[in-house]
Amino acid sequence: MQAELIRRSLLAEGHTATVVHDGPAALDAARRLSPDLVVLDLMLPVIDGFEVCRVLRRNGDIPVLMLTARSAEDDVLLGLELGADDYMTKPYSPRELMARIRTVLRRSGRGAERRGDPVVRAAGLAVDPARHEVRCDGEPVECTPAEFQILLAMTAEPERVFSRRQLLECTRGTDRASTERAVDVHIMNLRRKIEADPRRPVRLLTVFGVGYKLSGGRG
Repeated sequence: MQAELIRRSLLAEGHTATVVHDGPAALDAARRLSPDLVVLDLMLPVIDGFEVCRVLRRNGDIPVLMLTARSAEDDVLLGLELGADDYMTKPYSPRELMARIRTVLRRSGRGAERRGDPVVRAAGLAVDPARHEVRCDGEPVECTPAEFQILLAMTAEPERVFSRRQLLECTRGTDRASTERAVDVHIMNLRRKIEADPRRPVRLLTVFGVGYKLSGGRG
């Protein structure tokens, strides 16, 4: 839940974000994606965050912001000694977290390109969180706030399969009365707006028994 809220906050600032839930997956994602920043929870299963940070530092210089409930001084000092660029303890302010992320990125010199062009692109779509605009094949698309948040999340991670519950979480704060079944309505309405033939979608695809994904790749 917290990871999803952080992901949405990053998307709203024009970043892309990938969420993983254990140490090996974090190391694999870092190797494959070469991210500008890793927000790292220490209490990860299989391999804890300290070891993940140790491996990341051994293999490269990706900035790391540790985010954890472990606030003992020894834990903080160990995290910093392992090479973490910053360390925040829970509970935390989302606004402060975003401010610290911006600071770490600015210090590291990473993410400058993305900050200059916050538009998220995939499958012929361009979603601009700063201007709250969507274009499909260059043409403007009018979206409701809930539709925009769903499309932003899916465009940031093309080919990822989202469950209805995950897409519903994307609309929190814009569509409080929604249920998981309402996600189907949002998808149906989006298909009318971005598909040449909504009955035979080629972008917003149903993954039966799971949810939906945006197909078509980046660009």
